[in-house]
Amino acid sequence: MPVKTSAEIRREFLDFFKEKGHLIVDSAPVVPQNDPSLLFTNAGMNQFKPIFLGEKEGLRRNGKLWQRAADTQKCIRVSGKHNDLEEVGHDTYHHTLFEMLGNWSFGDYFKEEAIEWAWELLVDRWGLEPDRLYATVFGGDSDDGLPVDTQAEELWRSKTNINPDHILRFGRADNFWEMGETGPCGPCSEIHIDLRSEEDRKKIPGAELVNRDDPRVMEIWNLVFIQFNRQQGGSLNKLPAQHVDTGMGFERISAVLQGKTSNYDSDVFQPIIQNIGSIAGKSYGTDESTDIAMRVIADHIRAVSFSIADGASPSNEGRGYVIRRILRRAVRYGWDSLGLREPFMFRLVPVLAAQFTDVFPELHSQLEFVQNVIRAEEKSFLKTLGQGIELFESVITDSNKISGDDAFKLHDTYGFPIDLTQLMAREKGVEVDTERFEELMNEQKERARSSGKFMASAKSEIEWTVVSDEGSQFVGYDELETECCIIAYATEKKKHFLILDRTPFYAESGGQVADTGTLVQNGKTIHVVDVQKSADGHVHEVDALPDDPSGTWLASVHGKRRAEIEKHHSATHLMHAALREVLGEHVSQKGSLVAPDRLRFDFSHYDALKENELNEIEALVNKKVRENIPLIEERDVPVGEARKRGAMMLFGEKYGDRVRVITFDPGFSVELCGGTHVNASGSIGYFRFTGETSVASGIRRVEAVAGEAADSELRQEKLLVERVQTLLGAQKDVVAGIEELMAKNKELEKELQQLKQAEAGDALDTVLASAAEVEGVQLYTGTVPHAEMDTLKQLGYEAIQKTKERSVIVLGSVDEESGKVYLMAALTDDLVGRGIKAGALVSNLGKIVGGGGGGQPNLATAGGRFPDKLQEAMDAVAGWIKEQLS
Repeated sequence: MPVKTSAEIRREFLDFFKEKGHLIVDSAPVVPQNDPSLLFTNAGMNQFKPIFLGEKEGLRRNGKLWQRAADTQKCIRVSGKHNDLEEVGHDTYHHTLFEMLGNWSFGDYFKEEAIEWAWELLVDRWGLEPDRLYATVFGGDSDDGLPVDTQAEELWRSKTNINPDHILRFGRADNFWEMGETGPCGPCSEIHIDLRSEEDRKKIPGAELVNRDDPRVMEIWNLVFIQFNRQQGGSLNKLPAQHVDTGMGFERISAVLQGKTSNYDSDVFQPIIQNIGSIAGKSYGTDESTDIAMRVIADHIRAVSFSIADGASPSNEGRGYVIRRILRRAVRYGWDSLGLREPFMFRLVPVLAAQFTDVFPELHSQLEFVQNVIRAEEKSFLKTLGQGIELFESVITDSNKISGDDAFKLHDTYGFPIDLTQLMAREKGVEVDTERFEELMNEQKERARSSGKFMASAKSEIEWTVVSDEGSQFVGYDELETECCIIAYATEKKKHFLILDRTPFYAESGGQVADTGTLVQNGKTIHVVDVQKSADGHVHEVDALPDDPSGTWLASVHGKRRAEIEKHHSATHLMHAALREVLGEHVSQKGSLVAPDRLRFDFSHYDALKENELNEIEALVNKKVRENIPLIEERDVPVGEARKRGAMMLFGEKYGDRVRVITFDPGFSVELCGGTHVNASGSIGYFRFTGETSVASGIRRVEAVAGEAADSELRQEKLLVERVQTLLGAQKDVVAGIEELMAKNKELEKELQQLKQAEAGDALDTVLASAAEVEGVQLYTGTVPHAEMDTLKQLGYEAIQKTKERSVIVLGSVDEESGKVYLMAALTDDLVGRGIKAGALVSNLGKIVGGGGGGQPNLATAGGRFPDKLQEAMDAVAGWIKEQLS
């Protein structure tokens, strides 16, 4: 039987379950979109959680309800209960990111079909030896009041030809699957395979090694029977229906079917590992420490790349911190074990993107961005990595324990995450004082909080003068002007603050900027310049405190400014709905700004928006504006009801039991929102996009204007067109006039390029007119003014033809604007035949000018950043030739 490629294995799995009536669905992003309980997608079932909980009945596609599905899901397990990070690279089968091949039943089939089909695929279709397979079942748990899963046990006996002695019982830790501390869960039945030799199998039965962390006897497929929902506090509630959730490790089954004992030896990892070896100049399989480093890097680049592509970026918080520490862990292995001192991880991304183009195209579509993010992170860490390692080494020579102060210094000064320091310490057999480290971290956070600018959340730290114990009420949804009393005031860092018993001023929240306005009493006016939320009421920053805060004041919001803010906020809701309609339901809000003169909106999407998409979205928003849809505002809606009505809920936001719902047409835009809005969409006037950019991987940003700002934008565009027409003179057609100018400019550029080529040809003739003889080799060196790299390469090929034999030609050039140095080395074929390589020559010269290079044996190029070193590089060529011929 021919060996299957991993791509064939993935396709055969999906085709098998398609035959069984399953809908094949796409992988969800590895960064969860609507589940704040998860740091990363850690199982195939995550995207189906609402179905398991009974919040959705199944999957709808083209009007059909599907209750069976299958896919391959990207998963990351690096924290919490499912944390495989420490094993990654050191063993052969654990990974940070892995593919989970899965099939699901949403209240349809259950244990019998799941077990029967798993055996059919593994044994009948893929030809695995039945005698090497083991099935585990749930052995019961007294704490949860759950019995042994005798039903699954009996099904294995009756529906397959497995050896009855290979059916094993295990407890909750191994055979009760849970995605986290809470959520859908249930007993499971795992399939393990014994990959040992016949001789080893005779010595020790495989049953004794199942679930014993033996890499030769490992789990390949887990059949989970979802029956319960784990509540906060640990109790189990039965779900409305029984479901099946299976997960097969794609990397593991690929290795098994390809006859490999290590996942890293399969074609899933070998392209990356070979690329790492090429970059490092080392071969995989010759040294254990080098092999571990290559495995760690090959694994980690997958987790980092796909996380960035799906919307997470390296940072100091949350999942961004996880990405950062995984990347830095890989860089440190490259430094220690492979001698890599320059950024290298970003160079692996194209191999990964090409490998997964057909199954996970989001990486290929964002290749340049992902590379740029990784390269920037590598450069930042490498600046201090060497110094940090020196500090680490000096610390452990003096003691068998790393103090919390030194661990904090490694973190704060050299960018070492604490778990990286702990990893390095374990490798050296020393401990880390994490207690003291956490103490210093908390002190740093406290300093950061106390030194930050005033925000309402810090109000309690300000010394307030309390005038009245009355509470504070916001009335700004209904009133722009109200009588009020000052109940507290304070001055902090030359800023003045008030709390009012009644306020019409909207406090900055949900992306909407705060209102401004005035407080007036008996001819005395105080200006409100900012408003922030606090637990005790809205905190108003004012330009001055009153001499006497007592009495009644008239609080007035700047009405025109509020009106323009409301136009932009309502336009944001319409635009959000239009984005989802045009681009897809994966679009979800990631951040926003609503101001009187503009709006900004960040959202999840994998590609730059095309011009036709922007036009379609803009047209749809303006259509809804013209329809003059009345605002439906509901202030006290049960959150469950709002969810059932399809109200948009922001990822990571915490909502109370009752919420405010803003609707512009129940079939178009329904969102939870605390902001202020127009009474009908027609008040928006007009909507116009002004920009579209990338904020981070998988996060796009659009900017737009509405109301008076949109009117101003249109007038400015009209003036611009009129100015262009004036500059073009008699040309009425602006586009035709610009095209004519561009054509003329192109002709001039062509003429200029011809002149440059002629100048370069003259420079080459000058260089070839005189040669230095080095060990019987004719050496030609010189500079070519204004030549770019492509020009130098062309001159190199011409020089080889003109010199014929025993010649080395080295040409250089400097880009005056950027300060970059370009070098080209060309060798005649007879020298190449003697083992002299142009690539090796430019590699040496590149180091002199502050860069590097490579290429073909007879012609190679290099670049650098030290133009003043160009002559030094030229002078070094003769010495290098002597070394090669000695």
